[in-house]
Amino acid sequence: MNRRSPLFLFSALTLLACAAFAQDQRTDVPKFVTLPARPATYDQDPSASLQEWDGTLLSGYNFNMVGTNPATTNTTTTVNVFLIPVNICVTSGGTKTCFDPKTKQSNGASVVTNVLNSPIFKDQDYTISGTDLGNTQYEDAFQRSNFWSDVKTNTNYHVILNPIVLPEQTLDVPAADGNLQHGQFGVPETANVDIDYLDSLITSGLSKAKQITPASFAMILTYDTYLTEGGCCIGGYHSANGAQTYGEFTYTTPSGGTSFSEDVSALSHELGEWMDDPLYPNENNSPCGILEVGDPIEGEVGTHDFGDYTYTLNGFTYHLQDLATMHYFGQNPNLVNNTNWTFQGQTGELPGLGNIGECSFGS
Repeated sequence: MNRRSPLFLFSALTLLACAAFAQDQRTDVPKFVTLPARPATYDQDPSASLQEWDGTLLSGYNFNMVGTNPATTNTTTTVNVFLIPVNICVTSGGTKTCFDPKTKQSNGASVVTNVLNSPIFKDQDYTISGTDLGNTQYEDAFQRSNFWSDVKTNTNYHVILNPIVLPEQTLDVPAADGNLQHGQFGVPETANVDIDYLDSLITSGLSKAKQITPASFAMILTYDTYLTEGGCCIGGYHSANGAQTYGEFTYTTPSGGTSFSEDVSALSHELGEWMDDPLYPNENNSPCGILEVGDPIEGEVGTHDFGDYTYTLNGFTYHLQDLATMHYFGQNPNLVNNTNWTFQGQTGELPGLGNIGECSFGS
C-alpha cells in the first residue's frame, strides 16, 4: 500500500486543465448529480463485466441492476469497491490548505478508517417496519427490502461490497478550478472544486489503474470537499466510462449539527444509486425520470435533515441517507418490504418535501 501508484498522475494533468471556474455566489444548494455515461475512452477488458440482472417495473420500464435476479437466484454477489482517497489542496491568499482523508476524527480514527468501519462495509442487523432484513451491509439491506417478497424465500440473496483501499493521491487544484470556503453546512472550512475538472482527472486516472476493471466499482473519497457546477454544493456523483462504473463522494465533518454529506451519508446515497442504476449498459428510467434512488429524499429537513438516519457502530455514530424504494419508482408495491415508499419506512408528509407517493418528489 505504500508504493507509488500510477493511478492519477495529477501533477502532470493539472497543467492541461483549462476549464474556467466561476466564482460561486454562495448559494450553497445541497445536491447530488449523475454525469451521463459515455463511450469508453480507453481499452477495457471485455471479459471483466459487472454482474447485473435485467428486470421490468410494473409500469413497463426496463432496468439493469447490480447482482442477480432475486426472484430466480438464492446466492451472494460480491463486488469489489476500490476506494481511492484524494487529498485535495486549494490555495487562497497565497496559503495552501489541504483536506486529507487521513485526518483523524472524533474517535481517533482517520476518515478512511471510519469509512471502512461504517455500516456501508460492516454488517449490522436491520429491522425496518417490523421486518428483519438480515445482519448485513446497508446497501444490501436496502436492496433486499426492494424485493422482499422474493428475498424472504431466497434468504441467501445478497449483494455485498468488498472495499479495497488504493494509495492516497494528492491533488493541487489550480485557482481556476477550486477555492477555499468557510461555514458551508456547518463545516468550518471546505474546498470547492469544479466537477468537470475533477471528473476529467478521474477518467484519465482510471485508464492507468489496471487493477480496476469493469467487474468492480471505483469510488473517489474526498474530505470536506464539495464539487461545483456553476454553484455549490455537490456531495457526490456517479457515472460510467464505457463498461467501467465509478463515482465520487465527500466525507464532511461539521462543527455542530448535521452537515450535508456528513461522514458516509453521500457514500450511502451514491452506492444505492449505482446498485439500482449502474448506468451500464443503459441508463435506467422510470415514470419519475432516471432511476436514482437517493435523489427524492435528499431534500428532507428537520429530524432527518438531508434524509439522514444515524447508526452507531464500533463506538462511532454514522449518518446514512434514506433511499426511495422501487415502489416509489412504479414497481409492484407487493414486492417491497411492507410496500414502503422509502427504505426507512417513511410515510405521509416528509418535512421540506411534502406527502410521499409514487414519483411525488421526482428523481
